[in-house]
Amino acid sequence: MKTARVIPLVQQRPAGPLLPEHSPGTFADAAGLVRDQMARPLRDLRISVTDRCNFRCSYCMPKEVFDQHHRYLPQSDLLSFEEITRVAARFVELGVRKIRLTGGEPLLRRGIETLVAQLAALRTPQGEVLDLTLTTNGALLSRKAQALRDAGLQRITVSLDGLDDAVFRSMNDVDFPVAEVLQGIDAAVAAGLGPIKVNMVVKKGCNEGQILPMAQHFKGTGVALRFIEYMDVGSTNGWRMDEVLPSSEVLALLRSAHVLHPVAGTHSGETAERFVHAGALGQADATLGEIGLISSVTRAFCADCNRARLSTDGRLFLCLFASQGIDLRALLRQGASNEALRQAVASAWYGRDDRYSELRSQLPTAHAPSGQRIEMSYIGG
Repeated sequence: MKTARVIPLVQQRPAGPLLPEHSPGTFADAAGLVRDQMARPLRDLRISVTDRCNFRCSYCMPKEVFDQHHRYLPQSDLLSFEEITRVAARFVELGVRKIRLTGGEPLLRRGIETLVAQLAALRTPQGEVLDLTLTTNGALLSRKAQALRDAGLQRITVSLDGLDDAVFRSMNDVDFPVAEVLQGIDAAVAAGLGPIKVNMVVKKGCNEGQILPMAQHFKGTGVALRFIEYMDVGSTNGWRMDEVLPSSEVLALLRSAHVLHPVAGTHSGETAERFVHAGALGQADATLGEIGLISSVTRAFCADCNRARLSTDGRLFLCLFASQGIDLRALLRQGASNEALRQAVASAWYGRDDRYSELRSQLPTAHAPSGQRIEMSYIGG
């Protein structure tokens, strides 16, 4: 019987202070901003626009579960673009400054450019433009990149789990060629969707041999590369700790072939530990590109997590590992006022005390905790 490998887990940042008491029914401060029970602000909103995807990656939508018999949400259950924009505006009033469109695969949502244009028109209470971005598997990007940029999308993140075609086809499990994703990245660069990020989920025993080829390929291209530890999201991917390749080992492998210099984060709540390549004289050279490590399992970053997630059918989730969401669609379709929607969001965030990744480190097992959790394809990564 194979013994489960033990990987030490550490808390990356100290917990924040508890908030002072608010008056009954008041959840935002004088500036209209809201903080949760660990004093974490609401700054980042992830919006899932579809629960469908054209890939069947084993860590997200395994083919054995999401097969031809899987029942997706009917169109009538999905939030309309107008509903999404109305809800997003309330989040912006409460402090959100970054909106990321996700899925499933967001480019499968018909007319996605219309939603991008609506969200791009939103402004903060101070009149500032939002950071509007989108995460895609890249399969449809070559034909969509220019239209997305024209609609107002600023940046894009592409999920790419390897450069070797056989490895990539195996990972996406629908025999999709890597060349078409690379063409999509080129199209995004040409359209001015940048800076572009590429995310690689590293699953031990599957694609760790692609780490060095990915680093070499994107060096000097202006594309930021992120290596993400395989996460225990949802309850269908059969996650085990011994399939996680810790970021510390990824970094050691990278440094066996590249000289990397650490760089400071740019904002609170940033999840990546960032590095830049060294130039010919050994000094940090940002023009050669950036590499980031997202230690979603071994280094908990709950303490300053500032992200909320809106599901395809309008439920608000306060943690990627949540099992229940707050039904904002019902409020929308019952005719709730903008103020009522804003108060619902503020109340939910104010009561938030989620810190799943920190608590995971206290579990004496190599498996994910038992119980149903919402799938990543439903609320986005």
